[in-house]
Amino acid sequence: MSDPDVPSQVPAECPGCAEETPHEVLKPGGHATVQCTECGHTHKVEVPGPETVDVDVIVSQDGESYAASLSGDPERRVETGEEFIVETDEAIQQVRVTSIELSGDRRVEESDLAHAATVWTRVVDNVAVGLTVHPKDGRRDETRSLKVYVPGDYEFVVGETASFGDDEVEIEGVQVRDAAVDDYRHEKFDHDGDLVYAKDVKRVYARDTKTTAWSAW
Repeated sequence: MSDPDVPSQVPAECPGCAEETPHEVLKPGGHATVQCTECGHTHKVEVPGPETVDVDVIVSQDGESYAASLSGDPERRVETGEEFIVETDEAIQQVRVTSIELSGDRRVEESDLAHAATVWTRVVDNVAVGLTVHPKDGRRDETRSLKVYVPGDYEFVVGETASFGDDEVEIEGVQVRDAAVDDYRHEKFDHDGDLVYAKDVKRVYARDTKTTAWSAW
């Protein structure tokens, strides 16, 4: 399969023709093997690789941030909501663009890489989700908070029971992150069967399915 980034022809000085002519690229690489289209002479020439730019990427995960980078064609477009893979010394992670910063601290929702100064992202392959859990007997003064760590494609489904370690809860409602509202059409879901992926969740509201010591009569 041919590489779309490698040109099929390049202009080069031909030793046979003693002038610059179009050459077919027979074997790509830094020193490519080429063949003159005029006289058929085969030789090697240096072929520069495609131009790329490196853009700073800030990766956020569970309240912490660290730096990475994104390399690509200067004309490549990047926009909020887009997901891509970043590789750091710590891990290879899938992230979602939350904001794009141009020079002068101006924020936009879309830009080419040539003009993007910093791309702000958050990790979406493994995420922390906050739950507000009400006791089984309904006493709201005993409501508690719970944080769970799940894959980004974990499904929170209203009306279904979910288990996290020793906790078992019934999902009663899910609030969607602002950036994901357009994909879901609503900000909050509370009807049985409503589904939101963990990477899009802002908050989950649930009820304990078991009577615990603090909520027993």
